[in-house]
Amino acid sequence: MDLLSLIQWPAFAASLAAAWLVASRDKSRRNVGFWIFLLSNVLWVVWGIHTDAWALIALQVCLAALNVRGLFKTEET
Repeated sequence: MDLLSLIQWPAFAASLAAAWLVASRDKSRRNVGFWIFLLSNVLWVVWGIHTDAWALIALQVCLAALNVRGLFKTEET
């Protein structure tokens, strides 16, 4: 297994941590969760490029757009 193949594990961990934080009632934790989700989107895209997983890349781009929306909505409330 090469080094880029290992990126899937931090991406997995970041996605899980972000989901936990976004579900929080605390606004600042939700905000941090959206930033971590964006980090996980980047990691998944890097891994997707490495493995030619084009559907995963497209999904992550769409999810990143939703995470940016979440950031703006969290800032408003």
